[in-house]
Amino acid sequence: MTPVLLFLFGLTLVFVGFAAVGVLWAIRSGQFDDLEGPAQRILMDDDDPLIPFKNLNVQADSTKMDK
Repeated sequence: MTPVLLFLFGLTLVFVGFAAVGVLWAIRSGQFDDLEGPAQRILMDDDDPLIPFKNLNVQADSTKMDK
């Protein structure tokens, strides 16, 4: 084998090792625990009103002045 092939084989082993360590870290840290939760959470309608209830009368008065 030529030295270039040995270098490339070694480099391949290093990259495969990094990939294996990354996958094991992701599994152990819980990255794959809840795959469907975020996809369903975006469909939930949990919008709060932006105007507090105390200021509703003030806004209604300001719209009367605009007319």
